[in-house]
Amino acid sequence: MMKPKIMVVEDEAVVALNLRLILSRLGYDVPCVAASYDQALQGARVTAPDLVLMDINISGHKDGIDTAAAINAPVIYLTAYAEQGTLDRAKATGPYGYLLKPFSERELHATLQMALERRRIEKELHQSRESLAAAYAEIQTAKDQLETHATELFHQKERLLVTLNAIGDGVITTDDRGLVNFINPAATEMTGWSQADACGQPSTTVMDLRDAETGAHLASPLEAALMTGKSVGLSANCALMDRSGGNRLVEDSVALIRDRDAKVIGAVMVFHDVSVARQLAAEMTYQATHDSLTGLFNRLEFERRLGKAIAAAETDPRPSVLAYLDLDQFKIINDICGHAAGDETLRQVAKLLRGPLRSSDCLARLGGDEFGVLLEGCPLDAATRVVEAMKKQINDFHFVWGDRVFPIGVSVGLVSFGGGDERLTLELNEILRLADSACYTAKEAGRNGIHTYEPDDALLTKIHDEMDWYGRIHRALQDDSFVLYAQPIVALGQTEPFGRHVEILLRLRDTGGKIVPPMAFLPAAERYGLMRNIDRWVIRTAFAAIAESGQLEGSLFAINLSGCSLNDESILRFIDHQLDFWQIRPEAICFEITETSAISNMLTASAFIAMLRARGCRFALDDFGSGMASFAYLKHFQVDYLKIDGSFVKDMVNNPVDAAMVQAINGIGHVMGIQTIAEYVENDDISRLLAAVGIDYGQGYGLGRPVPLEALLTSPPVATLAHM
Repeated sequence: MMKPKIMVVEDEAVVALNLRLILSRLGYDVPCVAASYDQALQGARVTAPDLVLMDINISGHKDGIDTAAAINAPVIYLTAYAEQGTLDRAKATGPYGYLLKPFSERELHATLQMALERRRIEKELHQSRESLAAAYAEIQTAKDQLETHATELFHQKERLLVTLNAIGDGVITTDDRGLVNFINPAATEMTGWSQADACGQPSTTVMDLRDAETGAHLASPLEAALMTGKSVGLSANCALMDRSGGNRLVEDSVALIRDRDAKVIGAVMVFHDVSVARQLAAEMTYQATHDSLTGLFNRLEFERRLGKAIAAAETDPRPSVLAYLDLDQFKIINDICGHAAGDETLRQVAKLLRGPLRSSDCLARLGGDEFGVLLEGCPLDAATRVVEAMKKQINDFHFVWGDRVFPIGVSVGLVSFGGGDERLTLELNEILRLADSACYTAKEAGRNGIHTYEPDDALLTKIHDEMDWYGRIHRALQDDSFVLYAQPIVALGQTEPFGRHVEILLRLRDTGGKIVPPMAFLPAAERYGLMRNIDRWVIRTAFAAIAESGQLEGSLFAINLSGCSLNDESILRFIDHQLDFWQIRPEAICFEITETSAISNMLTASAFIAMLRARGCRFALDDFGSGMASFAYLKHFQVDYLKIDGSFVKDMVNNPVDAAMVQAINGIGHVMGIQTIAEYVENDDISRLLAAVGIDYGQGYGLGRPVPLEALLTSPPVATLAHM
């Protein structure tokens, strides 16, 4: 049996490769992966795919919708989000479905199976209609030649009867009075009437047609055709009742039978069962609007309904409220117990969230562990009570997986709109962004809380500030306005093993030439998803500076990576390419990730570290000790250095608890074969105490201030003895 051929149209190489691997694993043939309109047309002509997975937002002069319109093949759209106009264009191409990114392998497989089954049914129906059309053409020809080709007509009639008896469509013919004179086996199977019983019966008796929703009797299209002298068809929602009381959805067409003088001598009805096709269409519609994991509405449907509510709010005096919910501690369940536990958590939470809602309220899963609730015609105080009830449901719930029990919290952001208040007249994207920001504020305030957006509160100022930084960071990336600094890392109690050991730090030069510290702009970069681009800029620029300085031998350069990059598979290839391009020895590079980022992305972080260490790079776990369970998680990460959080180091001379924590971290690290680096070494007293404890390295203003990387690299390395 030949595998179904699936063509992938996706301009992101990593996503396309991942799709190809998943499809191959699911048993599909992927003969072509295209990245543009022209490639897709060429691939479709050459491979003739059974189905096309089409990314709406492919780059080039024409997008995925234009491409789908030009390809003569069934299409399933892949999209993260599109405006209503884009969705309307997509619908006009008659897609076989939609998949909302990100999607699971199970969702992909189910969508493909339904689409392929629909395609198969449509092909069979098309072939049946073509066969039937050919049959009637032959019948007409035979009738015209009856007087001179009687023998030939007899044989043709026999062949056509065989055809009519073999096709899957039901065929019933009547005389000019509407009495049945022929019924084929397919019609017999669908109506329950045999040829012997049906002949001579009125067509309305054999074809008992009802409205599929109300059950009301429908007029016979055969009788209507005979009365009007015109061909007619069934209503769009027609059910056929058989003799045993069963019913099925049918579609049909009726044509008149005329003699050579054009006199009507009867009529013929051709009909077929569309129950399965209608069910598939309903399932595909459901899939396009619902989240397959939880059964809730998906983001696309939620945004469509929110858009309608915003439009209605212009004339509706009642206010409406959007609630944005984000689960707390969900990542811990995912990382410790795996994605199966995470999926089950989301399913159970979805059931809990439905409880306090009205039937008119719209609840959706927006992605990951985020949910949205649209409460139309609901004052803010009433909406707050509903959300508090939802939060209580979550707080009272404990997720159980095996012998583990996990409490769960939820942070909620509320935005009220409409109700005649011009201050609350907002666009869809703005409302979503403000609700997300309000939710983020609730998390920042300690999690498991509710924050309501107000037009004139401090949140608005914060949003504007962050949006300003968003633009400034974009410009800095484009204009190369970032600057790299370096701070020395000094050996304590031992001879410095490196000619130069430094941490590379990021700064930003503003339009006035002033150097801006990272904490002024990095929170906004993390908030708006710019850290991946910043990480790449730092790696590329640092590698270039190191290579061009010729000061690589015997040196170790520490470079920070954000938590976002740990989930970016493409950055591994980027680092590999940069190492090769600049001919950097991997042993000279130490990547630093914070303890919080590592624990929040435990599975991916562990794999990420293992892959780069296999290449030869080193790793440091930064800010170690700041987490609540640092030691418990440490065994999951194969790192070379622990950078002890400065909050323990800066007061350790006067605080015996801090000193004990530093000593404990150092001891655990050394037992595991990991060297230790103390941060915030501000003076000689701290430096001497660290050396006495056995800390390997120190870093701080007491040992050396950050200087521009370029200046450091242009000065010769100085071999330093142990700092005591």
